[in-house]
Amino acid sequence: MLSKIYVKHKIIYIYRQLIKFYNVIKKIALTVFSLLLCSYCFAQHSDESGNLKQLNFYQDSLKKLGHALINNENELERKNANYKFLSTLASALKTPNSFLFPFDSVKAITLVNSPDNKFRIFTWHIAFDDGSYRFYGAVQLNTGGSLKLFPLGDYTPMIKNPEDTITDNTKWYGAQYYTIIPVYAAKPYYVLLGWKGNNDKSTKRVIDVISFQNDKVALGMPIFDGNKKKRDRVVFEYTRQTSMHLKYVPEQHLIVFDHLAPPDKKMKDRPETYGADFTYDGYRLKDGRWEYVDNLDMRNVPEERDEQQYVDPKKQAELDRQSLKKGN
Repeated sequence: MLSKIYVKHKIIYIYRQLIKFYNVIKKIALTVFSLLLCSYCFAQHSDESGNLKQLNFYQDSLKKLGHALINNENELERKNANYKFLSTLASALKTPNSFLFPFDSVKAITLVNSPDNKFRIFTWHIAFDDGSYRFYGAVQLNTGGSLKLFPLGDYTPMIKNPEDTITDNTKWYGAQYYTIIPVYAAKPYYVLLGWKGNNDKSTKRVIDVISFQNDKVALGMPIFDGNKKKRDRVVFEYTRQTSMHLKYVPEQHLIVFDHLAPPDKKMKDRPETYGADFTYDGYRLKDGRWEYVDNLDMRNVPEERDEQQYVDPKKQAELDRQSLKKGN
């Protein structure tokens, strides 16, 4: 009888010891896990803080270089600033999570995100002394991880018929984009509205298309119908002495623009003389394509000008200088 009681107490004792041992091991495991988690979070925070610091450093450099490539009066200095700008931007975009950084202090570039946040486009230009321009840009995909970038190579002089030409990012009809319009058709694509400085006599506006397939970029698509022909992109040319309105009205799925006309019928073959005649045309989205419509009634188009209409940085700089002089 006593031996049975002894064995029972022994078992209870061993059981209690095992519970104590388990609790000690559990506390040690929780402590180690907490330390590892804190260490990971601290390392991650340190990495993010370091990345942000690095990106701000690059942004400061880009801001200075951008000011030089727009405002320096010496063409060679503008070119040199642009070469440095290119390499600095490429380095900046290699920084982890660079897609989330806005670069909003760099006024020389136009940076536009697609409304679905799948990609963004950097575009800018350099002006030459003869009045011509060269455009630069890059398309950055939102991968959530490693950098995926498509540099844009301005191929304008070699594209003889831009409205009938589909190209890729290496043969780009250069422009400075200010609006991206997503179209979720059978084959999704995005319409781009852009400004295109041309030469000392004329300026251009462009309605272009970008699409992605098989890890490649395509520019242009035969989706613009009417106005005498089908187009892969739409190009407007007008005198440099005036401006042209080109915007998107999302409520009506409508791209609106000034109707351009020559000052005299005898000059109909000289687009560098064209200007707005105070009427409006457009392209309306229908079944994934854009149909030309003329003589739009602007009373039915919202007056709010919430679209970012591109402003030439050099002209803006001159306006800023004039404003400062008046203030003094």
